Amino acid sequence: MKELLFSLFLAACPVLFVNAQEAAKAELSKSILIGNASYYADILHGRKMANGERYNKDSMTCAHLKFPFGTMLKVRNPLNDRTVIVRVTDRGPFSKRFIIDLSRAAARELGIIAAGFSQVEITPYHAGQVPYRAEEDSLPEIPELDLQYTPAATYPDPIWQRDSTETAQEEK
Repeated sequence: MKELLFSLFLAACPVLFVNAQEAAKAELSKSILIGNASYYADILHGRKMANGERYNKDSMTCAHLKFPFGTMLKVRNPLNDRTVIVRVTDRGPFSKRFIIDLSRAAARELGIIAAGFSQVEITPYHAGQVPYRAEEDSLPEIPELDLQYTPAATYPDPIWQRDSTETAQEEK
């Protein structure tokens, strides 16, 4: 009896684990996180990050504690309404004051270099989402192009293969 219960428990564990992961991903994907963002120091340029890649201060990357590696995040600075899309490549920040560490390029795009940190809004970004789609009736009409086809047989010899004396005689 114990063996039967144990085998049923083992059979149900992967299902429970997968459902818990899907629930956590769904919860993270719906939420908008609001908090302070900081950025990496230049001294970290070239060092390995938690996912094994080397940090490049000119790339659009970030560190976050909960989002999986490779997740694309849309980070918006509400003070100046600038937005960047960054990829999670590291873990951190480990201070309770900040919710994300940005690369120097991302911080520069958001305009937070001078202050050192800024309040930001973070939402997961899915590449399949279309940020704007015009209504079908408001699309501009694209004119038809009148393309004429000239067969290659009308040009028997390329100009560069012709003798220069022949070309000079034709011009007269």
